[in-house]
Amino acid sequence: MPRTRALRFLVKGIIAILGTAGVCALAAERAPDARAAGTDVPAETRRLEIGGATITVNIAAGRFDLPSERLYAWVTRAGRAVTTYYGGFPVERAEVNVREAPGRGGVSHGFTFFPDSGLLTTRIAVGEHTTEEELADDWMMTHELVHMSFPAMAQEHHWIEEGIATYVEPIGRAQDGQIPVESVWQQLVEGLPKGEPEPGDGGLDHTHTWGRTYWGGALYCLMADVGIRRATKNQMGLEDALRGIVAVGGTMDHDWTIERALGTGDKATGTKVLTELYEKMKNAPAPVDLEQLWKELGVVPDGRTVSFRDDAPLAAIRKAITEPPRARVMPARP
Repeated sequence: MPRTRALRFLVKGIIAILGTAGVCALAAERAPDARAAGTDVPAETRRLEIGGATITVNIAAGRFDLPSERLYAWVTRAGRAVTTYYGGFPVERAEVNVREAPGRGGVSHGFTFFPDSGLLTTRIAVGEHTTEEELADDWMMTHELVHMSFPAMAQEHHWIEEGIATYVEPIGRAQDGQIPVESVWQQLVEGLPKGEPEPGDGGLDHTHTWGRTYWGGALYCLMADVGIRRATKNQMGLEDALRGIVAVGGTMDHDWTIERALGTGDKATGTKVLTELYEKMKNAPAPVDLEQLWKELGVVPDGRTVSFRDDAPLAAIRKAITEPPRARVMPARP
């Protein structure tokens, strides 16, 4: 296994992760081990055709209150959200292994990795007493599948892998009509302050806390999205940069440098936003005035909800971020 992927698993196992229902918190990802692998004997297998990809879903032996059809539908929804955002599923073949979490409900944890078999794989645990409502509210499956869409990074750049998954997950679900747009912005309003630098912060490449890794990475993504849209008169956004990376083989089964990934994304949008923002945030705290940003975007926080002002300076950009992407498909994979 390449060193960067091994380090990715190690970091995932070390970082403490807290998930909050209804909030795009963080996927409780951890490194695979032999004991976990031994429980993945499938009782049922189905191949799902989603976004031009074949996703093999293995449901391990266990006792789920829900029929397997509901679990397949859950994976399908997640794959559809990723497909909507990227204009196609980012890889041609992938695998999802669903394991039972005895005695509980809900989706408890998951991780995505590139095993020796050469097939990108998501392993995820679902409580035996999980309800349809819990599957409908779940964000972890989408978060994990988004991970497949970006190349494996060195340890110090883990924040961009998790930041992209944290940022894209609710947007893709909203674009596909699975959650309301208000939910996306409420999650960002609640979550992004956790990604702001604290005293002693050394920048995203040097501060590997929970908040900076996930929400700091998501903050970078939002600033990049807004920056690209401003630079292109709202004709392109972060999804165009990420699609451009996928189009030339930048998926999780390949090790890239961050400079290569961001440069490729910039080339796809005809800007330098990703690279310049990285230079600003990698070695320095670079705090963001979120209160001012919400005013410019026309996002009005109101307790546990948000409302919108369409007369705000960047209201059109806010709307474009969560609208279904224009009728462009992802360029052919290499």
